[in-house]
Amino acid sequence: MLELKDIKKYYKVGDTVTKALDGVSVSFRRQEFVAILGASGSGKTTMLNVIGGLDNYDSGDMIIDGKSTQTFKDNDWDAYRNNSIGFVFQSYNLISHLGIIENVELGMTLSGVSKDEKREHARKALERVGLSDHMNKKPNQLSGGQMQRVAIARALANDPDILLCDEPTGALDTETSIQIMNLIKELSKEKLVVMVTHNPELAYEYADRIIEFSDGQIKKDSKPHIEKKKTDQFLLKRTKMGFLTALKLSFNNLRTKKGRTFLTAFASSIGIISIGIVLALSSGFQKQIDQTQSETMSKFPITISKITADQTANPKDALGSDKGSFSKDKKITVKTSDEDKRQHTNKIDQAYVDYIKKIDPKLSNSIGFSRVVNMNLIRKVDDKEFKPVSFSNVNAESGVSMASSMSSMTGIGVSSFPTTLDKQSKGFLEENYSVLAGDYPKNATDIVLVVDRNNSTNIQALKNIDFDVKENEKLAFDSIVGTEFKLISNDDYYQKLPTGNFVPTTDYQKMYDNEKSKTLKVSGILRVKSSSTMNLLAPGFAYSNELTSDIVKDNEQSEIVKAQKDSNDNVMTGEPMDHTTKENTLAYLGGSSIPSSIMIYPNNYSDKEEVLNYLDKYNEGKSKKDKIIYSDLAGTMTDLTGGLMDAITYVLIAFAGISLVTSMIMIGIITYTSVLERTKEIGVLKALGARKKDITRVFDAETCILGIASGSLGVVIAWLATFPINHVLYNMTDLKNVAQLNPVHGIVLILVSTVLTMIGGHVPAKIAAKKDAAIALRAD
Repeated sequence: MLELKDIKKYYKVGDTVTKALDGVSVSFRRQEFVAILGASGSGKTTMLNVIGGLDNYDSGDMIIDGKSTQTFKDNDWDAYRNNSIGFVFQSYNLISHLGIIENVELGMTLSGVSKDEKREHARKALERVGLSDHMNKKPNQLSGGQMQRVAIARALANDPDILLCDEPTGALDTETSIQIMNLIKELSKEKLVVMVTHNPELAYEYADRIIEFSDGQIKKDSKPHIEKKKTDQFLLKRTKMGFLTALKLSFNNLRTKKGRTFLTAFASSIGIISIGIVLALSSGFQKQIDQTQSETMSKFPITISKITADQTANPKDALGSDKGSFSKDKKITVKTSDEDKRQHTNKIDQAYVDYIKKIDPKLSNSIGFSRVVNMNLIRKVDDKEFKPVSFSNVNAESGVSMASSMSSMTGIGVSSFPTTLDKQSKGFLEENYSVLAGDYPKNATDIVLVVDRNNSTNIQALKNIDFDVKENEKLAFDSIVGTEFKLISNDDYYQKLPTGNFVPTTDYQKMYDNEKSKTLKVSGILRVKSSSTMNLLAPGFAYSNELTSDIVKDNEQSEIVKAQKDSNDNVMTGEPMDHTTKENTLAYLGGSSIPSSIMIYPNNYSDKEEVLNYLDKYNEGKSKKDKIIYSDLAGTMTDLTGGLMDAITYVLIAFAGISLVTSMIMIGIITYTSVLERTKEIGVLKALGARKKDITRVFDAETCILGIASGSLGVVIAWLATFPINHVLYNMTDLKNVAQLNPVHGIVLILVSTVLTMIGGHVPAKIAAKKDAAIALRAD
């Protein structure tokens, strides 16, 4: 069945050439016991390795059942060793971290034999060699003779055609040697057994055929055989080790070195611990920031004003820029200021106002429409005097205040409360303000006085309705609730002079008593709820959007408005006006229903993005000048803080990542150490038919286990570290639960640890795969 034709195997070391096999030609029968005798260095072990496919010959041919091996590749030799060869070594070469039965099963595992069939074959093999009572033991629990029997059982388990025995009794006592030789003799009745030995007495007593070797050549053959020519009858079944098998092998190996494995995993986890703590703090601080922003910034609306700034404009080379070349040119360059370049006029019309009103109330149920329309108000003071008054927090002598300007831009500290889109839900005031006295407004003509948490209100608000009050004076609720004002129409409030100009009428009592005048009343005193995040109204008087809208409806056809529309001069002062000033004057007189600004208050911080998407949808397909640009102060501040937090996180992770790289290098060193320690195991696996990629897979599996272990350990330690960290931070800052390790971050860190350790260990794994099987088997 097996024929060697003129096989040569030379070893070159410098200029010295050693002829291990020098033109060996020999044939073997399918069933016989062949003993090869020879002195050390005669070439007998090399021939055994060539027959077993552990060493490749330089020239000649080896034919197996009519199949030439000259064209065999590495995978073919692996399959050949697994299918056709069973090795019995002098030093047993059992894998110490596997049990007896697992050692026997290993060759079948590479053959792809099913679990049940594999276990059955292993049991039978162990029973045949007389070890049925020792199946569940480890190799270190057996005697030398018993371990050699296990080695024979492993060689038999896959039912090979050829059994190769390298000094099978060399490490055994005489009695045990006889037992092993009787067992091998019995097996030669079924298979070709080729045994290498230094012991001629054993050879002549048990072998059917003796071949004597010297200087790489056969000197004597007691029973030569000539192989007849035959067709190729040899079939190869490819071997494959699954990753689960590799994991099991590596896990069992690591389990025998628990202390070192734990220390390795801990050392490798330091980088993961560092990054885990950074992410926990970063995530926690970001949540704190987000929570604070959602509580404090949610009241900042999305503002749409007629005049706004285009934040997308490129400020490069802007007038007054800090960057410049300090030109030596004797000329100046004329430029438009950066502010003027960025100024954008929003063309807000009724169609856009209607579009805003169609926003889903589930996203934003409160929308404010700010109008600069003047209210012609008169109040009866002390039941005898009639005086013009105003709902304003501004000192009449100081003009427009900074607070008033800011409120128009931010939507905070306004005097008109937003419209509620969903009439079935609670209104803005009911949701966010408590009634201290009186009631919530029910009609557009109901006015409320807003106080702060200390029940204080703006002194100017009361002075501007002609209350005689002093700083820190306390007023009873009843003295304010129920106060009435008369809202006078333009046609009754202004009189036309012969010159065509208009001036306010001074007969306040007549206007007050006019039946056409509307009565406004302070319906209640309100204070923001402690749970509210929408404290929008400034302390002072507040009214509804509907009131200003009704004023416009009543006055847009008044005489003064018509006159102003037809004139480019101010109809009250006679001063000429440009287009913008004219529009503002008309709005003041109630001649324009278009609001000067729109403030959209998202229901919560998370709904804001959908509101912005709704606004952006309106601008789709429009030119830049026709787009409506909004201001999102909350978004701008969030981007700033979020970007800063991300930058800090990235820097800290980069520093912590250095330890990860160190861990990766350390894993590479440890894996290489493991390769050196398991060199003999590598040789055994190759002798059983393991491919190079299978060997690589074994060590990749080991680093995979270490990666998962170190990653998991690092995540657990990082999570445990959050408790003392939170305790310290709470004592220092009063912030609770700042450090929070996101489970997703934990999983990602374990994956990163696994990948990096596998990368670090892959090079040593490749080195292991390239080891020569014959040399590996000789390792100590």
